[in-house]
Amino acid sequence: SYSRSKVKFNINRADTMIIQSICLLDQLDKDLNTFSMRVREWYSWHFPELSKIVTDNVTFARCARLIGSRANLKEELLPALEEVIGDEQKAQEVLQAGRISMGTDISEVDMMSIEMFAARVVSLAEYRAELQKYLHSRMNEVAPNLASLVGDVLGARLISRAGSLTSLAKYPASTVQILGAEKALFRALKSRKGNTPKYGVLYNSSFISRAKLKDKGRISRYLANKCSIA
Repeated sequence: SYSRSKVKFNINRADTMIIQSICLLDQLDKDLNTFSMRVREWYSWHFPELSKIVTDNVTFARCARLIGSRANLKEELLPALEEVIGDEQKAQEVLQAGRISMGTDISEVDMMSIEMFAARVVSLAEYRAELQKYLHSRMNEVAPNLASLVGDVLGARLISRAGSLTSLAKYPASTVQILGAEKALFRALKSRKGNTPKYGVLYNSSFISRAKLKDKGRISRYLANKCSIA
């Protein structure tokens, strides 16, 4: 009964939702990338020129769903294309390219399959945006100091690597600094060749990416120190 009540009313477990969210976000990024490339490859058999004009993966999937068959590319579709792409000139380019496209013709059934898959990719991207908002709100509630210092995603990754917010708070700054680079650390310690890593997941911070190469290690140590305090 005591253990059950401890598990039930543990306020420190709010970070579990953050850990699950960041793991799901990383998985979604991988899946979205794979699915988007599949949509590009699939639809490019019919309209290869679109891939060069529209470089963003999600926008490409939206365009593929909107256009469907190249025969639908008429002047009436231009306002809708502009809204999806967000660029009048690019929308005109798509319209021109559709008229002189070198792609193969495909049946209605095949096109329906492509459109359905493109719709799934778009809905997955929309869900990812919602999940990002959810993560932002949870981080502001659970670890507002850490979120304001290194951002929601990086803060969540640190919590996930540590196992919990309590564990992260108990870690010394030197451990926080190399969270995510454990393999490289143990390899360096084992072989005794080369230096130990200067940063793990903290490398993705804008503070470190903007720093000069010789200062990256120093900034990383300083930032890890501030994260521990936060």
